[in-house]
Amino acid sequence: MIQERFPDTKALIFDCDGTLVDSLALYAVAWPAGLRSTGHAMEASWYLERGGFSGDMLMDAFEQEVGQTLDRAQVMKHVWEAYSAGIDGLTEIAAVTAIARAFHGRLPMAVASSGPSDFVRLSLRSRGLDELFDAIVTIEDVAAAKPAPDLFLEAARRLGVAPQDCLVFEDSLQGVQAAKAAGCHVIDVRELAEEAA
Repeated sequence: MIQERFPDTKALIFDCDGTLVDSLALYAVAWPAGLRSTGHAMEASWYLERGGFSGDMLMDAFEQEVGQTLDRAQVMKHVWEAYSAGIDGLTEIAAVTAIARAFHGRLPMAVASSGPSDFVRLSLRSRGLDELFDAIVTIEDVAAAKPAPDLFLEAARRLGVAPQDCLVFEDSLQGVQAAKAAGCHVIDVRELAEEAA
């Protein structure tokens, strides 16, 4: 299907959360846990409406909501504790990971995620996906999160492939916008999931 629709593809780039792994429910528990440490309540629904936001973007929005600057290091420490405690319940998104496994060793592949490196690498490792990829690019590696193109441009650079020859797999509006801004081709994995169903 990929080589039929995108015959000139020379590399594949995957988002992580919501694309390779179904981490939304886990983050929807971890973020409220992190913010409880500051005395604030974040409803899971508030978080879910902002899927695809980087941690900084989420904190910016939440601080604006509560009208207060929070200790982000403290929040992230508690988010990490809750996320890693629930990691055994993380599941992969089979329609996408099947593609990654099928092309492992056939095309260069990278992960490009707005998530923090520790979280992304733990998620991939927990499902045995980390070994499939030639590069893992996270928010610490670039100046700006999606919808800026930085993550995809850096992933393409590390793979040694021009962005226009890369095919990106994404699940969020911000991610799709970022991939297009980088000049990459993009598949919205929500459509893949619908096709698989």
